[in-house]
Amino acid sequence: MIERRANDGVRQRELRRDAADNRDRVLAAAGAAVRREGTAVPMATVAADAGVGVGTVYRHFPSREALLGALTHRSFQLVLDAVTSAAEADRPGIEAVRGFLDRTIEHGPDLVLPLHGGPPVLDPDTVALQTEVHRRLGSLLRRGQRDGTIRSDARTADVVIFGALLAQQLPHVPDWHRTARRLVDIYLAGLAPTNPCRSDT
Repeated sequence: MIERRANDGVRQRELRRDAADNRDRVLAAAGAAVRREGTAVPMATVAADAGVGVGTVYRHFPSREALLGALTHRSFQLVLDAVTSAAEADRPGIEAVRGFLDRTIEHGPDLVLPLHGGPPVLDPDTVALQTEVHRRLGSLLRRGQRDGTIRSDARTADVVIFGALLAQQLPHVPDWHRTARRLVDIYLAGLAPTNPCRSDT
């Protein structure tokens, strides 16, 4: 009896792991499909791209709206991870913003929604993520304003909009990452004060 219970527990963990893997695979396929075909992409197409049956897709996401909502939530989680990582480093505010923008470039293809024209954010958990992203970006800007590396009139929305532009890779640019980082250099030069005055001088 003890051995059977142990085996049952192992099987249940394997099933949960398989279900989580399937969900991740569906989300990855859905992200690519939405970038390719837009938000009206058929669920059957997502299933085929993920290598699972359409029933598996519907078990995890009972409607297209649920699937798009999950993609939006994942996008905000990636953005929150990026700004959290940028904030943890002990560096001037403007360099922390650079770190955030660099991560945004790296994650660009996965930031499908809402940066790439998704529906409005309505889910309370996703709204909470969005709010936290804005709060932490605001903290980065205030760090830079205190240490004299960021101009006093910079706003959180400025960084959010620029990050959204970076996330949408232009298909005809041969080396997008290199070009995007050059744009970051130009943007940060404009974000710096006209007459920088560091607090430690």
